[in-house]
Amino acid sequence: MNERKVYPTYFAAGALFLYVILYVFPGIIGIGYAFTDWSVYSKELHYIGFDNFATVFSSNYNYTRYITNTLTFTVVTTVMKNILGIGLALMLTKRIRFLNFHRAVMYVPSVLSALIVGMIFRSILNPKVGLLNVTLRAVGLDGLTMQWLTDSKIAFRSVMAVDIWKGMGYIMTIFIAGIMSISPMYFEAADIDGANSWQRFRYITLPMLSPTLAVTTVLNVIYGLKVFDMVYALTNGGPGYATEVLYTGVYKEFGLGRYAIGTALSSIMFVFMLVVGYFMIRLLTRNEESLA
Repeated sequence: MNERKVYPTYFAAGALFLYVILYVFPGIIGIGYAFTDWSVYSKELHYIGFDNFATVFSSNYNYTRYITNTLTFTVVTTVMKNILGIGLALMLTKRIRFLNFHRAVMYVPSVLSALIVGMIFRSILNPKVGLLNVTLRAVGLDGLTMQWLTDSKIAFRSVMAVDIWKGMGYIMTIFIAGIMSISPMYFEAADIDGANSWQRFRYITLPMLSPTLAVTTVLNVIYGLKVFDMVYALTNGGPGYATEVLYTGVYKEFGLGRYAIGTALSSIMFVFMLVVGYFMIRLLTRNEESLA
C-alpha cells in the first residue's frame, strides 16, 4: 500500500467489524449479566437491577477490600517502579565497566513469567525454611525475620515488593532509551554554567523525560489494575482476604459458580480502565502538544 495515499474510511470497516464482534459485543453482554442473578445454582435467569453492585459495595462483604487492594497495588507499584527505574537508568547510563552486563542482569527478571517468579519467591519467603529468613538467622538478625506471606499485616507489602523487583528492570530500559535520546548539548551547557548533578537532573533530565515518564506510568497503571498472576502465585489472595485483588476475586467467584457477582466485579474493573484510559490519553496528548 502507498503510505502517502489517503485511503477511504471504509478500508477500516473489516477490522472495525471484527473488533466489535470479538471484543465490544462480548463485553456488552458481560456487563448485561452483571444485572442478573446468573449462577451455577439456578437454570433460570432473572433481572435484579443493581443488586450485585450493592452487594459488592456492601460493608457485609469483603469485595470493597478487593477494590482497595487493587488501587493500592496500582499506586504503590507504579510510583516505586518509576522511581527505581529512573534511578537505575541514571546509574546505568554512566561509563562503568561491564555496562551491558549490569543492564542485562537488571532486565532479566522482567522477562520471567510472573507465575515462575511468584513460586520462587514463595519458597524464598517461607517463614521456616525460606532463604531470606534462614540467611537473617545465620547472620544473627533473628529479629528481622517475619512471616512474609502469612502475616496479614505485611503479606500485601511482600507481594508488592516482589512485583516491583520483577518489573523495575523493564521500566529501567525505557528510561535508559529516554536518557540516551537527550542531546548532550544540554548537559555541556549546564557544565559551563557550573550546574551540579542534582541541578542537571532537576532542570534537564527530568523535564526531558516527562514523555517517557507518561508512557511508563500508563504501562504500570494498566498492569496494576489487571494484576492477577503474581498475587495468585504468591498468596492466592491470602491470608484471609489480605492480598485479594479484583481479578483474584473474579476468578474465585466464577470458581464458586457466582457468575453474576464475578461479572459485576469485572464491570467495575472495566469502568476503572475506561476512566484511567481517558485521563492517560489526555496526559499523553498534552505531553505531545507541549513538545510540538
